[in-house]
Amino acid sequence: MEGEKRPAPSEGLFADGHLVLWTLCSVLLPVFITFWCSLQRSRRQLHRRDIFRKSKHGWRDTDLFSQPTYCCVCAQHILQGAFCDCCGLCVDEGCLKNADRRFQCKEIMLKNEGRALDAMPHHWIRGNVPLCSYCVVCKQQCGTQPKLCDYRCIWCQKTVHDECMKNSLRNEECDFGEFKNLIIPPSYLTSINQMRKDKKTDYALLASKLGKQWAPLIILANSRSGTNMGEGLLGEFRILLNPVQVFDVTKTPPIKALQLCTLLPCYSARVLVCGGDGTVGWVLDAIDEMKIKGQEEYIPQVAVLPLGTGNDLSNTLGWGTGYAGEIPVAQVLRNVMEADGIKLDRWKVQVTNKGYYHLRKPKEFTMNNYFSVGPDALMALNFHAHREKAPSLFSSRILNKAVYLFYGTKDCLVQECKDLNKKVEVSF
Repeated sequence: MEGEKRPAPSEGLFADGHLVLWTLCSVLLPVFITFWCSLQRSRRQLHRRDIFRKSKHGWRDTDLFSQPTYCCVCAQHILQGAFCDCCGLCVDEGCLKNADRRFQCKEIMLKNEGRALDAMPHHWIRGNVPLCSYCVVCKQQCGTQPKLCDYRCIWCQKTVHDECMKNSLRNEECDFGEFKNLIIPPSYLTSINQMRKDKKTDYALLASKLGKQWAPLIILANSRSGTNMGEGLLGEFRILLNPVQVFDVTKTPPIKALQLCTLLPCYSARVLVCGGDGTVGWVLDAIDEMKIKGQEEYIPQVAVLPLGTGNDLSNTLGWGTGYAGEIPVAQVLRNVMEADGIKLDRWKVQVTNKGYYHLRKPKEFTMNNYFSVGPDALMALNFHAHREKAPSLFSSRILNKAVYLFYGTKDCLVQECKDLNKKVEVSF
């Protein structure tokens, strides 16, 4: 109609330009923010790695602490940051360098070689004491105030209030607490180092100063077993024991880790294997190698913390069918201290191929005498082979059991072990 007004062409173009601009902003701004956040995160990770590489602390970063945590440097409440899995120090990202300069981690060996075996001072760290801990002076609960407060000794795990920390307690000698009979004191290793320089090997005389109940424990954990709990357990054991006693078998083979037993009195060491049946067998094979080397007097007793999927050997020895963190690590150490020793029947088995005019050498294996031959053994072998190829895919115990079920069903249907009694001959 003639009376209607039409918008000018310039006004329509102006409106379309605003629409395009807002569309570009709504699309590009989230992309830019995401890119900027990822760039900052990568910079922080590089910064952390650089500090972790140079630091003497065993830093591990976390995106969320499991309990209210305060930075030991700036005393501010933090949700994410890093913590040392040896001494338990917690810091913010920006305070890592200051923490390295100000705080010392656990000493594996004492720098002062003249210090006596029984003269170990407390090593106090302020703040972030464990929940439900009590002061050794007034017997009241520690860590109840919403701030960085109270102290914890990283060796004996005793806690004390700020106001109860007196000069006498600050300079008091540490007795290593509840697990003193399992801990290798730093002063002992210092004395051993001096004795080796002097070409002396009377370790029993040196250990007599630590008491008759002293039976040091060596931790051998497989960080890949079961639900990958081994990595977290390594840190918890380092906090309660001397870090030199704790080994990750994926980085340090058991035969090398067990050489620590040769620095201890004869028949005094114990070993706690955290892993599945394969890890336990690996450690037992390393012990057999110690026998071959003539180190029988240093062979330790073996305890098991089952982290694998099947855990038949652990269940046979009375250590249970699986560990999922239902009891604290401190209770695991108490169980090891109270456990009774039993003997395990182990055989040497030679497997010989029939025919070929005996040109092939027989293969020799070590067998724990609870074994089985047939579909279940084939199922375990297939599971182990595929886990070695892709260990990252086997991070859940439920998923591992599902894979076991798949291979068990497959082997029963295919029947690869059919007429096994006609193919295998057993000779004694």
